[in-house]
Amino acid sequence: MLHTWNVMMKDENEKLENIGRLLQELKKLSNEDQARVESLEGRLEQLKRIRFTQKTMVNQHVVEEYDFASNSLISEVISIAESEPTFTQNTTLQQLTDWVKSADQRVPIYREEYDAVVDSFNQFLEQAKPYLQEIDKKNTGEKKVLFTSDEN
Repeated sequence: MLHTWNVMMKDENEKLENIGRLLQELKKLSNEDQARVESLEGRLEQLKRIRFTQKTMVNQHVVEEYDFASNSLISEVISIAESEPTFTQNTTLQQLTDWVKSADQRVPIYREEYDAVVDSFNQFLEQAKPYLQEIDKKNTGEKKVLFTSDEN
């Protein structure tokens, strides 16, 4: 479970890093409004601060807030990059844009993989509950939270 989480977070970190690199590249271009790019850099930093953890995702609103902020930032950054007049000649801009898009498309895949592992873990906890309590009286058998709710 931890491995699946770490792979997902590593990819998320790389996505955020590439958004930052994309913003730096846009800053270098004289055509783009510097204040707008700096505002987007601020939103990127804020996104890093509101990032959820395995513990904070108990509150589904934390994940929803992160996803909303992430999606809107990515949408705006990609839009600016692709509307840049030199986009078709600037391979760095194109690569960074493609990397961010690809990473963003992998998010649901990683979340499904994580949910599958967590679901197996939770089932194990349920099945082994009496044995786990025999081994450790303090064991609460606390299940982990899934990205998808039971209502879906």
